[in-house]
Amino acid sequence: MLEKSSFINQLKNLVHQPEKQRFLLAVSGGADSMVLASLFKDSRDEMQGAGYEFQVAHINYKLRGEDSDLDQKVVEDFCEKNHLKFHLYEVSEKDKKPENSIQLWARELRYAFFKEIQEKENLPFLVTAHHLNDQLETFIINLSKAAGIHGLSGIPSHENNILRPLLPFSKEDIYRFAESNQILFREDLSNKKSDYLRNKIRNEIVPKLLETNGHFLENFKKSTEYLNQTKDFVQKQMLEVEKRLTLFNPGHKILSKEKLDQESDFVKFEILKKYGFNREEEIPKIFKAENNSSFFSKDYRLIVNRDELIFTEREMTQNAENEIILIDQFDFSEIGINVNLRDSIEHIEGINKEFEWNFDAEKLHFPLRLRKQQDGDEFYPAGFSGKKKVSKFFRDEKLSILARQKIWILSDSHNSVLGVIPLRQDRRYTKDEKTKWNLKIFNETKK
Repeated sequence: MLEKSSFINQLKNLVHQPEKQRFLLAVSGGADSMVLASLFKDSRDEMQGAGYEFQVAHINYKLRGEDSDLDQKVVEDFCEKNHLKFHLYEVSEKDKKPENSIQLWARELRYAFFKEIQEKENLPFLVTAHHLNDQLETFIINLSKAAGIHGLSGIPSHENNILRPLLPFSKEDIYRFAESNQILFREDLSNKKSDYLRNKIRNEIVPKLLETNGHFLENFKKSTEYLNQTKDFVQKQMLEVEKRLTLFNPGHKILSKEKLDQESDFVKFEILKKYGFNREEEIPKIFKAENNSSFFSKDYRLIVNRDELIFTEREMTQNAENEIILIDQFDFSEIGINVNLRDSIEHIEGINKEFEWNFDAEKLHFPLRLRKQQDGDEFYPAGFSGKKKVSKFFRDEKLSILARQKIWILSDSHNSVLGVIPLRQDRRYTKDEKTKWNLKIFNETKK
């Protein structure tokens, strides 16, 4: 049964010392979220403590005309009456609605809005009003997608600082609490239409399931708890398996392709899914791919390197593609540039990461840039005769494909290669006895 005391106990199970925390509540105006806001308001006296605060966020999607505006008014009036800070986002023409995937668009929009408020107001926890019936609907959706144990475990009650304290309580519990406490809310009549999969499940399938057993939801709740315990156990086992398969970890993850291929399809799926490769049809392609093939998930790039699977974060890959202006022009008699490449070459094995190059500034064409290797790049490496393609230089240095992607090229405004950082300078531009203006470039650890 949903009561203030049971709600507070659930909140305490989700977050340590809630009376010392700060929350942002996502409130739509429906029964679930208005009950959530009311429970936070009613619990305020009991949970008073240093730092305790909650604020409310609402999005008016402008999808239902006057009904959308009335939803907003219910939430806004509640906040005004109870002296709560209210944050509103009204969808406008600049927020282009897609012709399909309205639900996905709305989800991405609201979570971007919530994140913005959380950062601005220093509200670490986002609280949503998902409940037990939502959990059942999600279970059925994931069951139809063959989502595995993670999908069948349902919506987590606490994940990435998103709290769902109403998850153990049914929709009926929420309606009963709203009625007994005279909480105003708005019904979204569009939920009665079975035009989306979730609505179809909610309106046509769930009622029939509940009719089969008076304790159906209660038993489903217990089953979900068992599934989550099983999931936790499996995750621990997967960590042990992955640890056994790991060849290298600092900076990026390298797994043994050969050993992973010997594991069951389930193990392959569970491990690769951690990195966003969660389509079953993609897994055989990874193990049959040619050397240096790449696969991309939302957050990771997977490189097949002989008997290795190399995982790098997409952000790292994208940042590596940026061009950096190192020095715009030269107007000093002598200048030293400390090349700060952060950690981009820190984990490359077998190379000396410290370097110091001295250039004859009059031979250079400014601005000077740092960029990644391009097709056709060639230079005259110091200590060697003749010129060499950068790609061949990489091969001769026996650099892995991942190491090559971390290496930076120093180039001028003519796109000529002045050096391959931190390996070799181009000898044509080096300082000599005739040099009048010296430009020194070195890495961040060189003193």
